Amino acid sequence: RELLPPWLVIVAGLTGIVLLCVSTKDVPITPPRTKYGIVLDAGPSHTILFIYQWTTTEANKTRVIRECSSCRVQGPGVSSYSDSPQKVGKSLERCLNWAQEEIPAEQHSQTPLYLGATASMRQLNLTHPTLSGGLLAALTVALKSSPFDFQGAQILSSPDEEAFNWVAVNYVLENFFKYDWRGQLVPSRKGMAGVLSVGGTSAQLTSKVEEGNQAPKEGVRLQLYGQTHNVYTHHCPCHGTDQLRSRLLSMLIQ
Repeated sequence: RELLPPWLVIVAGLTGIVLLCVSTKDVPITPPRTKYGIVLDAGPSHTILFIYQWTTTEANKTRVIRECSSCRVQGPGVSSYSDSPQKVGKSLERCLNWAQEEIPAEQHSQTPLYLGATASMRQLNLTHPTLSGGLLAALTVALKSSPFDFQGAQILSSPDEEAFNWVAVNYVLENFFKYDWRGQLVPSRKGMAGVLSVGGTSAQLTSKVEEGNQAPKEGVRLQLYGQTHNVYTHHCPCHGTDQLRSRLLSMLIQ
């Protein structure tokens, strides 16, 4: 049996001594950097500011996020300021200042800020497009003056809004991915849930079109967690809570 060269034995011994002498504190493990994002949900009756956060963790090339806090804007929805658009920006100040306290100052300029307006602004845009344009312009001025990275204020189409609702529900239900017993992200292997959202004047049923079926033209195509989802919404006008309440009152009167 051949012996190892003396120089190799010496090098191996010195390497072992160095490894034993190095303290674990000399090689710190850098924690993953937390990033933040802000979404303003401008609904018919009120506006809510949500703060989300995430790290470098990914599941099939899509970030894993979580909602960490929220702030309800005082006052009515943004469409209610159509006659006085100069006041709509003022209504957001309290929650924007609160967000500056929640998010580290060094992260402000790197934190994206979005505003999405929904049903009431869609209606206002149809009946009085000049007023809705003035409101969006006032919102843009107010949000651009914040220290965050403003990405835009827009009126969401109904298919886009319902697609976002569908994503949120299936995300919470862990239908996209889940954590295994080791804490690792793995595919969920579960089917996607449909979502029935009931508003004041109508109801919407949103679901995924299975592969092989032709998606309707009004559908939304999403690429999430390594998979493609064709999502469509079926609208049910006159099936909202206001109509149901009217039908109930009519039945009681009869």
